This record gives sequence, structure tokens and C-alpha cells, in this order.
Amino acid sequence: MKRVALFVMTNIAILAVLFVITSLLGVNRYLDEHGAINYEALFIFAAVLGMGGSLISLAISKWSAKQMTGAKVIEQPRNETEAWLLRTVEQQARQCGIGMPEVAIYPGAEMNAFATGMSRNKALVAVSAGLLQNMSRDEVEAVLGHEVSHVANGDMVTLALVQGVVNTFVIFLSRIIGHIVDRVVFKNESGHGPGFFITAILAQIVLGILASTIVFWFSRHREFRADAGGAELAGREKMISALKRLGGKANQELPDQMAAFGIFGRPGQGIKRLFMTHPPIEERIEALQQRGF
Repeated sequence: MKRVALFVMTNIAILAVLFVITSLLGVNRYLDEHGAINYEALFIFAAVLGMGGSLISLAISKWSAKQMTGAKVIEQPRNETEAWLLRTVEQQARQCGIGMPEVAIYPGAEMNAFATGMSRNKALVAVSAGLLQNMSRDEVEAVLGHEVSHVANGDMVTLALVQGVVNTFVIFLSRIIGHIVDRVVFKNESGHGPGFFITAILAQIVLGILASTIVFWFSRHREFRADAGGAELAGREKMISALKRLGGKANQELPDQMAAFGIFGRPGQGIKRLFMTHPPIEERIEALQQRGF
């Protein structure tokens, strides 16, 4: 419940900031008193909401992740395991040519890990307590390599940009569809009636669902690259062993708003595959086995 409340409050705050920006720019008035659309103002309005929301979310992603998962950053190692985690991530970051990420452990019996942050040199890599308890060090090393590879590939930034572009066009097109329906179907020749706003909302929902398949496709694609990166940093057999461990036990995802950041995602069949953040474990293992290193 706390996670949901935090997620809702954070998004309300982001929307409030974005609406203030659109008001100051004057682009929130993209409809004039006669009902005509100022397409330039509408596109800027859509871009501020779409790209702005994604970029602000990226900027606060480390803070949000810590709050939502209860992750605690290792400042001074309290035991040998924490010291080993820091050494391993430091070594992998050096191999990838990126700044040392913050390293954290978050409570949870599930086996999962995630990486987030607004840049390659200011990232966060976190693992669950369940992952440390249920995996060997070789397997944990591979998981860390997978997450460090996400950071090195700039996946968090790219995913935010993809999401932002998608959001921009969904907002832009939904308003145009609402305008057309209001004029053609409801025959509203002056101003905009309820038909515009209802249609725009429905169009935004439908277009958002369809457009999300693009974001999910990119999310799945980057997992294959991160697996390959983990195999290069830790060794292919270690990466395959870690994936088998993830696939061989009932597991849980991270909170929905962070699902794309984890190493494990919910499987799906049929049309549900279009909305998967991660490819099936079997396909990821097969891709590694076929890849030459």
C-alpha cells in the first residue's frame, strides 16, 4: 500500500509541475474559442507532458527505486558479502569504462535485481536479499554483470526517451482524434463539447496500450544485450546458470512501475507476449548458447 501511495503521489507531483510549465508557456491553450486547433501549441504541450514526464521520472529514478523497494545503499561494508558485492561491481564498472554505481541490497525473498539512474556514471545497482541467499557467488556475479551492462549500454536513458516519444505522440494524436470526432460525429461546429474530451481520453487509453508494445519490445531487446554483457563480464556459463536459477523457481517481479528494470519479468503467452518486459528465460538462455564469445 505504501508503494502504491508513493507512486501515485510522485506522479501527481510530476503532472502538477508539467501543467505549470505548459501554463507558463501558454501551450495548454491549444484550442481557441472557435474550436480550432493550434497544432504547434498542441505538439509542444504533448512534448512537455510526454517527454517531460519521462525525463523527470528518470531524474528521480534512484530516489524512487530506493523508496519503493526499501533498498539500502552499502556505504561501509558490514560483512564480507557486502565487501564482495562492492569489489565485484567496481571491477565490472571499470571494465565497462563507467563510473562506480551505488550498490544496494533490498529486502525480499524473491530473486531479482535492478539498475537505474539518469546517467552511466551516476547509477544504482541493487540486488534482493533473496537473490543473495539462493544463488551462488558465480551466479550473483553474472547478475551484477547483467545490471552493470544495462548501465554501460545507457538502457535507462534510452528507455526513458523511447517512452517519452511514445507518450508525446499518444497525447498529440488523441487530441486530434477527439477534435475530428467532435466535428464529424457530434457535428459541433464551434468550440468543443463533451464529445471532444471523452473521445480524447478514450483515444489516449487505446493508443497508449497499443504504443506500449513498442516500449515493451525495446525492453525485451535490451535484456538480450544485457545478458550478453553479463556473459562477457562474468562468463557465459555463469550467466546461463543464473538464468536457469531464475527460471527454475517461482519468482516475483518488482513493483509494476519498476518491472522493466529487474532481471526477472513475468512470463506470458499469446498476445500477452507483446506486453512482456522480459523475454522468456528459455529464449534468453538459447540466445547465449548460440552466441559466440
